[in-house]
Formats: sequence, C-alpha cells, structure tokens
Amino acid sequence: MIKVEDLHKWFGNNYVLRGASIEVYDREVLTIIGGSGCGKTVLIKHMVGLLKPDRGKIYVDGIDLTTLSEHELNEQQKKFGYVFQGGALFDSLTAGENVAFGLYHLGKKLPESYIRKKVTECLNRVGLGGIENVKPSELSGGMRKRVSLARAIARDPKYILYDEPTTGLDPITSDAINDLIINLQKTLDVTSIVVTHDMNSAYKISNRIAMIHEGRIIFIGTPEEVKNTTNPYVRQFITGSSQGPIKLKIKEYD
Repeated sequence: MIKVEDLHKWFGNNYVLRGASIEVYDREVLTIIGGSGCGKTVLIKHMVGLLKPDRGKIYVDGIDLTTLSEHELNEQQKKFGYVFQGGALFDSLTAGENVAFGLYHLGKKLPESYIRKKVTECLNRVGLGGIENVKPSELSGGMRKRVSLARAIARDPKYILYDEPTTGLDPITSDAINDLIINLQKTLDVTSIVVTHDMNSAYKISNRIAMIHEGRIIFIGTPEEVKNTTNPYVRQFITGSSQGPIKLKIKEYD
C-alpha cells in the first residue's frame, strides 16, 4: 500500500536518509523505532508528501508521489491523517474547531450540520465527548493528544501517521493512547504507521516493527522477532544499553 524505495534526504550537510527502503502492508500497524535524530520523522513526512526526497521513490497505492503536481499531491494527501508529536493544536481555536479544521479544507463545502456531527463523533471515539468548546490550554497533555487524534480521523483517512504519540505522557495515559491506536486501527479499518522510541508501546500496538539506523532500515519483524533477535544494533536499542555498536556523539569540553 505504501512503498519507499532507496530514499535519500539531505538538509545542508546533514545526510539524514541514506537509502531507506520499506513497505507498509494494508491494514497493519507498522512501528518505526530508532535513536533520536536517526530520520524516523523525516521518513514518515516523506510518506505523506510533506517533504520531497533528494533521491528515491515513494509509492502510495501504486502512485509515485515524487512525480505529482502540487494539486495531484494534495489529492493524495487527503488519504492521510497525521498526529504530530506535540499535537500541533491551534491554541486560538476550541477543541471542536481544531477537529473541524481539516473538514473546511477538503476542496468542497460541507454542510455545517455534517461538520458538527462529525466533530462530535470523532471526539466521542477518543473518549472526549462534550469538550467541543474547551480551549487546548485547558486540557491535559493526554487530552490534547486525543484531540489531535480526533482531528486526524475526521477526514476518514486510509492511513494514519503517528509521530511519537506517547512522548511526554505518564505510563497510564500512554497505555490509554496505545489502546486508542489499536481500537481505531480495527474499527476504522485503517493502516497505521507509528514513530516511537517507547518499546512498551511498540510491542503492544505493532504487527511489525522496523528499526532505522544511520538513515537505513536495518531490521524489520514482528514484536516477537524483535525481542528475540541477535542483531546487535536492535538488541542495544531495545535494552537501552550504552554499550554496543551504536555510539552516542557526545562532545567533550575542557
């Protein structure tokens, strides 16, 4: 359903993606793990067309995003819902207005009655019914994440991309977000791609887990295969050890 081939991306002198290749299967939850700054978020932003590669191909339902005009790309992007790491809610809008935001930018005018009904439905799906008129500043971190998720599903996407959905949340709230991801994947019949460094979350929600290191996918397998792998890079990451082939670049000062 989504296929990335030999993806390369530079930001100035920073060579982030160095030939990343991966396939995302229909209706699965694929989780991408890896160290900070390894290119996880850059990879999924290419999948939705928010970034354009310096080299490589991204196919969504057989269509190469790198060859599309701006209008054609916008049409493909309607297939996606994106949950940003910090939620990225508009502080000046209420929770309901945040969820409705994408519905006003579908390229066609929808009836206000439909939009109100859709907002209520999506907030109910994430367990936040009745907060339509509350501002984001009045919500907890977990509630803001759920409003962001409600906004992502409001346009009935085929794919949902989650960028660090449990970062900054306590363990109980994190697990509630994990349950939501699983539930939405099943009830909405979507394909989900999750970026995280939280292995408890990855093990719980994933059909498959892929690890990216130095700009390439170096391993992909089921949660059980990840737990039992002898790959030294994966083992070091999942155990959180400072000893192993992955070296931190820490600059020392006198």
